[in-house]
Amino acid sequence: MISNIFVNLPVKDLEKSKKFFEAIGGTINQQFTDETASSVVLGGNIFVMLLTHAKYKEFSSKPIADTDKSSEAIFALGVDSKAEVDRIADAAIKAGGKETRPPADYGFMQQRAFEDIDGHQWEVIYMDPAHVQPY
Repeated sequence: MISNIFVNLPVKDLEKSKKFFEAIGGTINQQFTDETASSVVLGGNIFVMLLTHAKYKEFSSKPIADTDKSSEAIFALGVDSKAEVDRIADAAIKAGGKETRPPADYGFMQQRAFEDIDGHQWEVIYMDPAHVQPY
């Protein structure tokens, strides 16, 4: 079974991106941070590696997506309460992110969506555990 997830993201300004992710509740892991990259712990075993464009290009020969024109992926974060959905989304917007669509309430699930300061798309989701089927 997979035990961790590391999402690697190209960022235009590493320091501004670090501040953005700290504002939504992330913690910088200094052990894996330098002037070209920063490891952000979002919780448990969820890590975001913020990489300068030059550093990112060391790992991929493909062009970096222009997030003003295209979507590369949507990163969804599950949280433990509706209040946490709102806290994270509100913090993201306050830190310079942009809400990309109105909040959604499906009764059993609440969801908000935003872009970070580099245009990467995120969703924050709370799902009532009583509605989750075992797998």
